[in-house]
Amino acid sequence: MVQADTHGMKIYVATSNAGKLADFRQAATMMDVVLEPLPGLSTLAAPEEYSDSFEGNARIKAIYYSGFAPDSLVLADDSGLEVDALAGGPGVRSARFAQDVGWVDTGLGADRNNNDALLVAMTEAVDRTARYRCALALARYGRVSHVSFGAVDGVLLDEPTGAGGFGFDPLFYVPELGCAMAEATPEQRLQVSHRGRAMRSLLAMLSSECTIIDNLCR
Repeated sequence: MVQADTHGMKIYVATSNAGKLADFRQAATMMDVVLEPLPGLSTLAAPEEYSDSFEGNARIKAIYYSGFAPDSLVLADDSGLEVDALAGGPGVRSARFAQDVGWVDTGLGADRNNNDALLVAMTEAVDRTARYRCALALARYGRVSHVSFGAVDGVLLDEPTGAGGFGFDPLFYVPELGCAMAEATPEQRLQVSHRGRAMRSLLAMLSSECTIIDNLCR
């Protein structure tokens, strides 16, 4: 449980993805922490995400974007889908999966392209187990102070279902919920979300350290 020391803590999040920000905010609100989009994010060139791990890319982004918010805490994430039948792919390339496999853009958006491409890639697959993973990195003055992780196991469906969520959520069935992630209520999503779990882990670390880290919680 986050202690009173973290009351009103503000953290800037380096993402323009409304779905991601909503996941993070749901977890943070319960712990009395304020998350805001990094000011001016849309005007900044994105850094090259050259790492082959979620943690590595989260660190790259946190370090880079904290340089645009002096004296502030800046949070960055990298997350994606790991499919066992695809040897852990698409992994860090989840957002670019359709592009990587040469999928023809249907004009229906990146999420639809990625989902359709994944269904085709899994046509002959017997093992449909998969998991969402998230790595979070918190930085200040260009230095990472904390890293946390979250994951949720699931099974890929044969066809999309549900109108909520984003990314691969319509194909990602969560056994512990008994539904696809895209069918989950906000409360259910908060319970199992890989981003929510990573966020709660990060805030738990901050809570335990607030009394010894100079100015971190002010």
